[in-house]
Parts: sequence; structure tokens; C-alpha cells
Amino acid sequence: MTAARKLSVAVVQGGPSTEAEVSRASAAGVARALSEAGHRAVRLELDAFLGETLRTGGYDVVFPVVHGAVGEDGCLQGLLEVLDLPYVGSGVLASALAMHKRVARVLFERAGLPVARGLALSRGDARAAAERARREVGARLVVKPSSHGSAIGVARLEADATVDEVARAIEAVWAIDDFAIVEQFARGREVTCGVLELGPAPEALPPTEILSPNDPFYTYEARYAPGRSVHVCPAKLPPAVLARVQQVAVGAHVALGCRDLSRVDFIVGDADANPGAGDAHATPGAGGEGDPDAITLLEVNTLPGMTATSLYPEAAGIHGVPMPRLCDAMVTRAHARGPTRRLEARPLPL
Repeated sequence: MTAARKLSVAVVQGGPSTEAEVSRASAAGVARALSEAGHRAVRLELDAFLGETLRTGGYDVVFPVVHGAVGEDGCLQGLLEVLDLPYVGSGVLASALAMHKRVARVLFERAGLPVARGLALSRGDARAAAERARREVGARLVVKPSSHGSAIGVARLEADATVDEVARAIEAVWAIDDFAIVEQFARGREVTCGVLELGPAPEALPPTEILSPNDPFYTYEARYAPGRSVHVCPAKLPPAVLARVQQVAVGAHVALGCRDLSRVDFIVGDADANPGAGDAHATPGAGGEGDPDAITLLEVNTLPGMTATSLYPEAAGIHGVPMPRLCDAMVTRAHARGPTRRLEARPLPL
């Protein structure tokens, strides 16, 4: 495969995050694909020297492949804005919104998207927080960090869990994040749907169902250990449910103002995890308790994994866009878009 124009691409990886090793594996996949497409790809570490390296390196475009804090939350994107460099992916605001689940939840609700009942808890008395979660959210709970990915720090608690067990799960999240998100545990099928934006409007990729036969759910180990999970793409769901998943995925991408690519995670089934009919944010079209076709939106990933076992490139390939063409299209689009437009400074009035 030969690129229309050979670009010099800085593929940024690593960073001070629990997901740094995942990022490096993703960056290796992206760099390899860009090379196959005819570009010159150089992997750079997200460290204190990155700004100077990018400023003096003569790169045409930057492809951030950094997961977690500093790289995926808008910080790296802010640096690239200051350096006046074009880059792949969402901008500063959308990156920050998607990374902070407590804020993203509010925007999803306002857009009428089907999120689970939940609340965000700042650091404090863990037992009081657990009691509040049981009272306001329900008996079955998921506790997770507000600003981490790859299932790091996630705990799922059944209805028979004690208040002390809930409190310990909340404390474990507070050890790595300022906010713990507690949501109703939707015990359904794990489904994800990529969104690709290479034209005038974003389009949904084929949804994928994730099966983790040797793990309680799609854990960190199930995500990245070869053979630990099974991906079924397209997901074997009724056509109307598949279409709804794709519609909500695009809606979530748009609600946060994402750009170029994202991956949206869902639970399909277990409708009692969604607000009831009397709730102001009731899920549109959701059935009654135990509805196998109910959809619960979990989160949006603005820089999805690009490793050999990652869901996004797999779905893109099934959609007819293999990894080299996918990465080529993204850097070509970012380069054509150019740096963010700047306005001329206005003189002070005399």
C-alpha cells in the first residue's frame, strides 16, 4: 500500500498512567500500520522532553496513542495545540469530557441517551458513601474510577454484598482517583461499538460482543492477554438492537464533541438497571424489568486500544477498513485539517 503523500508521523505513547504499557503496545501497532501505508512513523514517549522533541522534529502530524491520565484527558492535546501541530483524534475539551465519566454522564443524560442510575462520590467517609449508594442507586452496584480506563479499579457487587464490602470498593477507587462512580449493575451482554469519522459525519462500525469465559467480566487481563477473551463481530443481536446500539454510539460521540474516532461501551439486557418510567431520564424505548434488548451506555473512549487484541481495529477491518488503511486515513485527514485555526491579535484601542 502506498500513501498519497508520505507523512512524517509522531506516534506518542506511554505517559504517567496505569495504562502506559497498553499504550506502548497500541503505538507499536499504529506505527507498523503507518509504515505499511508508506508513512514515516516514529514512536515518542510522553515525557518531559516531548514538547521540545515535537517542536524541533519536523513532524507533519501527531498520532496520540496514549491511554489514561495526561495523554487521553486533554493534557497532551493541549500541548499539541500550543505547538500548533495537527493531530489525530478528539480535541482538548472532548478528550477531557470523555475521560471524566462523572461529567460525561451528565451530558449523556441531557442528550437523552440511556445511562444507568448512578452517582459520583468524592473522597470522604467510605461507609457513609456506601450507604448512600445503596439507598440511591440500588443493591447491585458497579464501582469504578471516574478517570481511568481498561477496567482498572472496577468492582462489581451483587445484591448480597455487605455495606462494608461496598465501602472497601469505594476506598479502593479513591486510592487511584478523586471520584468514585457508583452505578446500578446491569448484568447483561458486554457490547462495544466503534465510531469512525472520515467524512462529513461520523458512522458506526459493526458492534462487537465481548465474551470473557475465564473472567467475571472484561477485566484488564481479559482485554490484553492473548486468547483471554472472545470477540463476536458483528454481535449476534436482533437487527433493531444492533441499529439502536449504533445510533446511541454515534449520539454519544456527538454529545461529547468527539472527532475522528471513538469506541463506545454498552451493556445490552437487564433493563431494571435503567431508570424507571417515572424518572426524568428514563431510557427511551426500554422495555420492562429483565428486557434482554435494553441498552445501557457505559462510556466513550476517545483513544481506543490499537493492540493485536483490540476491538476497534478488529471492527474496522470487518467494516472493510484494514489497519494500514485506517491509520493512513486518520493521519491524512488530520494533516489536511491542519492545526487549529488561530485568530490575529487585536490591537488595543487608542
